[in-house]
Amino acid sequence: MTPSLRRVPQDSQYGARPKFWFAVYQLLWHFLLPLAFLRLAWRTRHSSEYLNHFAERLGFAYGKSVTQGSVWIHAVSVGETRAAQPLVDAYLARGEKILLTHMTLNGRRTGAALFAKVIATGQLRQVYLPYDLCWSVANFIRAFKPKFGLFMETEAWPTVVFYCAEIGLPLFLVNARLSERSARRVNRFGNAGRSLFQAFSGIFAQTQFDADRYRSLGVKKVEIMGNLKFDVPLDPDLVQQGKSWKQELHSNQRLMVCAASTRDGEEEIILRAWKDLLLSNAVDVAPLLCLVPRHPERFSEVANQIQAAGLVFRCRSEWLEMPKVDIDVDVVLGDSMGEMPMYYSAADLVVMGGSLLPFGGQNLIEACAAGCPVLLGEHTYNFQQAALDAIGMGAAKRLGGELIMSEPIALMDALKELLLNAAELAKMSSAASAYAIEHQGATKKILAALEHQNFTLN
Repeated sequence: MTPSLRRVPQDSQYGARPKFWFAVYQLLWHFLLPLAFLRLAWRTRHSSEYLNHFAERLGFAYGKSVTQGSVWIHAVSVGETRAAQPLVDAYLARGEKILLTHMTLNGRRTGAALFAKVIATGQLRQVYLPYDLCWSVANFIRAFKPKFGLFMETEAWPTVVFYCAEIGLPLFLVNARLSERSARRVNRFGNAGRSLFQAFSGIFAQTQFDADRYRSLGVKKVEIMGNLKFDVPLDPDLVQQGKSWKQELHSNQRLMVCAASTRDGEEEIILRAWKDLLLSNAVDVAPLLCLVPRHPERFSEVANQIQAAGLVFRCRSEWLEMPKVDIDVDVVLGDSMGEMPMYYSAADLVVMGGSLLPFGGQNLIEACAAGCPVLLGEHTYNFQQAALDAIGMGAAKRLGGELIMSEPIALMDALKELLLNAAELAKMSSAASAYAIEHQGATKKILAALEHQNFTLN
């Protein structure tokens, strides 16, 4: 039976739906809906899959095989899907059915790869979360009738959140993070913005920083659980491939630096620094750069940048297995999906993308779990506590951000210093592994907290 609308108890933290702003929000969504369709159609120039399952985005076409009463986990894209893996695995091991939703094609692809076996058995179902329209969300909830929902990290869609609160469907924000910038943005909307986060049944924050920011929005049910990304296992096959590649490189006295999950504008900085490093002849045998852009649609663009920089490169996609890279190859373009554990395991040092320019930084935890030291830029607000802890334990070092913005000399100097100091690299590598192990345990804390909740619906 569909959970019925119920009166929320007086002691609930429930934030009431702001009627005026919610009406405006719904009008905007209906007005912009054709543009959302056109955006997907435009993206088919990269892949025809963008228009697959379009009816799901409107809350329809789920078929007759809908399993109701599942644990609903929403992971918007690739990073959130990987972070959700420990939770998904834990509930699967308990025999629960899982409803896994995404917003992006790459997130869905990642989920399909991670959970292929259980998808085949029917224990896990993947669909797109519908657009945040009142009728599409209602159709979705009525179709699946989940036990409760777990939204990953920053996902707070007003229609979904308020609707679940009103019908008594428990919805939690897990592995939750909130930057200072985002908190200020929410506060600009006054009570209308704050009520959105107050409407969650609970928020499980990554760090004290995040918890304090949610509490500043008037959220009462906030608990600190740690970061699920520390619990994500690295694919052992990919790790072994990376180690084999690293051994091959070292046998030729070659070190490798991985520039991981780079964003638009960062590749230019990295390539200039790399070219200057090679021209300096500081290292007896020229090191190898493995450049891995975050977004696959930019692979061709980055390949053109490498070529324009006058560097010799090969693409990962050219090989079925990792090759013996010729000494005249300066750069390997990591134009593959889902192979970061291999790149990290092969690398002697990682330059973390998203941190050289103000994108907030990408996930340094996976690199540390592979025992790889990390160089960070100034901008790590998406991983504020993780970055501070890694630096504090000696697993990472931070570059001078202002110098990076104008000239790549700070990056080149840092690379040169570490590549010439084998003892320091080894020390940082040990610290990285210790750091990753020390911060595990968020999955158990979240499961324990959820077990104390009452999920009885009217």
